[in-house]
Amino acid sequence: MVETMRILGFAGSLRRSSYNRALLNAAIELAPESMEISIFDLASIPLYNQDIEDQGDPADVKAFKRAIAEADGLLICTPEYNFSIPGVLKNALDWASRPAKTSVLRGKPVVVMGASTGAFGTARCQLALRSVFAFCNMHPLNYPQVLIGHAGEKFDSSGRLIDEETKGYISDNLKGFAVWVRILQEGKKVVDNKK
Repeated sequence: MVETMRILGFAGSLRRSSYNRALLNAAIELAPESMEISIFDLASIPLYNQDIEDQGDPADVKAFKRAIAEADGLLICTPEYNFSIPGVLKNALDWASRPAKTSVLRGKPVVVMGASTGAFGTARCQLALRSVFAFCNMHPLNYPQVLIGHAGEKFDSSGRLIDEETKGYISDNLKGFAVWVRILQEGKKVVDNKK
C-alpha cells in the first residue's frame, strides 16, 4: 500500500471567488489517489514585522509554519500582480522563511500553478517565485507547468473548472509532483543514512 502524500496548498489571493482558490479546489479533485491536499488560508497572516517576530510568532504564523513542517510538499496557486508575486503570498513566504537557518521552507518540495484573466497565465509571477525558492533552498517542480490564461473561459460562474484540457494539465502536473516528492524523499533518506 502506498503511503499518503500530504500536500499543503494555499492561494496567493484573498478574494473569496478567486480563480486561484477555485484552482486549489480543482487540484484537490484531480490529485492522484496517493496525494491528500489540505488548504491553508493566508488571510489571517499579519504583515511581516521583525518587531512582532522578536516578541514571538503570532498564533496564525505558528499554525502556518507547523502546517508547512508537517507537509511532504507545498502547492501554491497564485495570480500575478504587476508582473510579479502578490503581496499576500510574498508576505506569507517571508514569515515562513524565518529564521533563515532553520526555516520550515528549507528542502521543501513545491509546485506552482496559476490562473489569470490575461493571456500569459501568471508566467512572470512563477518566474519571480523561483528566486524566492532558490534563496529559501526549496525544490520546485520545473515541468510540467500549469499556466492558465483567460481563466474566465475555463471556470464556470460557481468556480468549477470546466475546461477538460486544463484538467489534463493539472492532473499531469500533480502526477509529476508526486514523483518529484518521492525522489526527494528517497534522496534525503540516502543522505541521512550516510551521516
